Order: sequence, then C-alpha cells, then structure tokens
Amino acid sequence: MDLEARLHGAAPSEHPEALRLWLRMLTCTQLIEKQVRAGLRERFDTTLPRFDLMAQLERSPEGLKMKDLSRRMMVTSGNVTGITDQLVAEGLVERVEVEGDRRAYCVRLTPQGRAQFNEMARQHEQWIVEAFAALGERDIATLHRLLGKVKEHTQKHTLEIEE
Repeated sequence: MDLEARLHGAAPSEHPEALRLWLRMLTCTQLIEKQVRAGLRERFDTTLPRFDLMAQLERSPEGLKMKDLSRRMMVTSGNVTGITDQLVAEGLVERVEVEGDRRAYCVRLTPQGRAQFNEMARQHEQWIVEAFAALGERDIATLHRLLGKVKEHTQKHTLEIEE
C-alpha cells in the first residue's frame, strides 16, 4: 500500500489538496526510485548509493575530499568510506593524497570507473525518461516550473527558521 492509499483512512484536514499533492509526489518518487534501484542492481550489479557517489565524482574530475563527498551526498562520512572502499577494491575509484595535507586525500574516478559510470548514467537517464513518458514536453516544463516555486518558497522559509 502506498502513501496515497494510506491517506484515505486519515483524519480530515483543513488542507486536503496540499496533503494529497505531497503524498502523490512522495509516492511517485518512491516508485521511480524503486525502479532505478532494481535496474541498477539487475543491469549493473550495483546500488543507488554507489551510483550517486560515482555521479558526484563525475562532476568533479579532479576529485573530492571525503568530507566534501559526504556533504554533497548528505550522508555520514562512514557511509562514504564504506562505499569508497568497495569502489577502490573494484578499481573504479582511487584515493589520491592532497598536497600539503598528509591527513586528507581526494577520491576520483579511474578511467575504468568513468567508463562504467557513463554507461550507467545513459541507462539511468532512459529509466527517468520512461518514468515521465506519460507526460508531454509541455507538462514536464510546467511541472518543473511549479515545483521550482515550491522549492524557492521552501528554501526561503527554511532560511527564516534557521536565522
């Protein structure tokens, strides 16, 4: 049973449409993520966290320090270290010393890792395109614009709370 179905039995709300929309967004996100996770596992024998780490490294060819990688992925440094250890053992990423700081090192994709990531990224893009195939280009542009408004409003509100 997905989140939307569970709402059916929930107590009435003063803002039912906003809640329904929120649950619809969560449900769609979970369904798409489930398909992507399954595809990565079946097609590439990998996980979404490994794909995400490699994607961050693809965006930074010079490499990233572990703390920066952890921050970008919004996970603990322990999680990043575990994934990195696996990818190093498979020859997909490498650790490189940071000049002037013997305690720190950068992680970057190896040529083999870059090639494998590029193949996974092409397939990932196709899975996402397929997930939105029921929408036309105009629908996608409209949804993107509207969610941009939600994002902007939420970011402003978050900043106000933090201050």
